[in-house]
Amino acid sequence: MNKALHMNQAAGLHNLFSAAQAPREDLDVFHQAASLRPVVPRTRITRTIAVAGGKGGVGKTTIAVNLAMAMAMAGRDVMLLDADMGVANVDVQLGLNPMRHVGHLLEGRCTLQDLIMPAQHGLKVIPGGSGVRRLAKMGNGEHAAVIRAFDELLQPPEFLVVDTAAGVADNVAMFAAASDDVLIVVCDELASLTDAYALIKILAHDFGVRRFHIVANMVRQAGDAKKLFEKLARVCGRFLDVALDYMGMVPHDEWLRQAIRRQGAVVDLWPSSRAAIGFKQLAGAVDTWGKPLCPDFGRIAFFSGQSLPAAGW
Repeated sequence: MNKALHMNQAAGLHNLFSAAQAPREDLDVFHQAASLRPVVPRTRITRTIAVAGGKGGVGKTTIAVNLAMAMAMAGRDVMLLDADMGVANVDVQLGLNPMRHVGHLLEGRCTLQDLIMPAQHGLKVIPGGSGVRRLAKMGNGEHAAVIRAFDELLQPPEFLVVDTAAGVADNVAMFAAASDDVLIVVCDELASLTDAYALIKILAHDFGVRRFHIVANMVRQAGDAKKLFEKLARVCGRFLDVALDYMGMVPHDEWLRQAIRRQGAVVDLWPSSRAAIGFKQLAGAVDTWGKPLCPDFGRIAFFSGQSLPAAGW
């Protein structure tokens, strides 16, 4: 994170939500990814959903795992990519023991197809690799290579859920901008809202992303979740040209903690729990999102080499 962005978040963004004072300076973020944008229009049949949160600790990976699992349990063909390179833990949450990871793909030792691991209910997982220093220091060219590798899948899934890393660095923005939809996870912390705003601003200004889906995690009641959304929407509406959609909440639930300890998805282990119901409602809402918005300009994207079916989405 560069000095300008750090100062913006530490001082300016705090005022947005605590004193309603907006910083006037723009985020000064350099994106090498701009040079990687393709010159051909995107066509694809797989819908990609990036799960992001700005800061760590908001439950982003738990949301990604349970959203993907809930969709798989509903009969959808779903793949889950752990894009938190170097500190990946999707495999841990699902009790998987991968022998290969994205690093082996980049080294040419396997194909993306070779990385696919089966999980419960037909969910397919692509592990990102944990504790691998090289993966934690991947450049934008390597991130682009991972995204491009999905064009070569023998059987592309109906949905790809991408669990991005914490923060607002280039790798997070690149994976999010390469997706059809961006699901932003927020919780009842000021830092969560400020970092979510920072990520939305970067994606809007630097990558042309205009629509974001918002879900509140670890909240006590629906009223608290709606207030979090309204705070974020109020600031974004004042300073950014974006649309935010409220996708509901996942309540604070002890059964969710138990599921993490058991290395499983709560939607699978305790499907009647409050958290599981929230995840299943979120999964069901995906079909109401409509067509992905076309970006203002071409950009590198997952499955950009696919062709649209005759009937569209």
